[in-house]
Amino acid sequence: MHRLVLPVIITVLTTNMAAAGPLNLNPRADAGSSVESAPVHRVQSPGPNFGGGFLELLFRGLGNSDAAPRYEPRLPFQRQMEPVEQDPSGQQYRLDPRYRKQVVDYDGKERAGTIIINTNERLLYLIQDDGTAIRYGIGVGRPGFTWAGVRQVTRKREWPDWTPPPEMLKRRPDLPRHMEGGPENPLGARAMYLGSTLYRIHGSNEPWTIGTAVSSGCIRMRNEDVIDLYERVKVGTRVVVI
Repeated sequence: MHRLVLPVIITVLTTNMAAAGPLNLNPRADAGSSVESAPVHRVQSPGPNFGGGFLELLFRGLGNSDAAPRYEPRLPFQRQMEPVEQDPSGQQYRLDPRYRKQVVDYDGKERAGTIIINTNERLLYLIQDDGTAIRYGIGVGRPGFTWAGVRQVTRKREWPDWTPPPEMLKRRPDLPRHMEGGPENPLGARAMYLGSTLYRIHGSNEPWTIGTAVSSGCIRMRNEDVIDLYERVKVGTRVVVI
């Protein structure tokens, strides 16, 4: 009897191992993909419990054991995307890292304290006195509403009111005639008025528009960025728009 059982057990083990194939705990992606180094999720497979050990091996085989987890790699873009942010109204968005506040080198001719607005880049630079500039992402005027020139900051306001000019009301008669300052106000948390023009550098309750050409000529920023800039500049600051 013992002589019959041992060959049967060996045969069962050999058959199961051949069917299961080699165990691969670090699966590679298909050809042309780039997820070999991606983090993995561990997923337990449902199934009956045979008690584990030798009986489990006989009835389930190596390839179907609960102890052998299945791995599912994440897609690479999930690792590279910026964290989801949320604006005051609850809408979620992702900001391109290019438009986040950062310090960059500057070797131009403008003196420290000057603001340079590069319309094409959708970037605003505040020149420092150490060969650097603080760079912020901005939203700019849509086609037909862009402009260039040199202005000065003539006024500064915290949580400014908004009164749309007659030209804007003619284009958008649905707009309110006046709106008190606050989180829902299109001018956002801060505003810096540029000369005698209708243009401002201001915050926005639509931060997902940063990096786009969407305004009527004003320069819009994320509220946290415009607050930071507001604290750094004074009335009289030179503003160069290119």
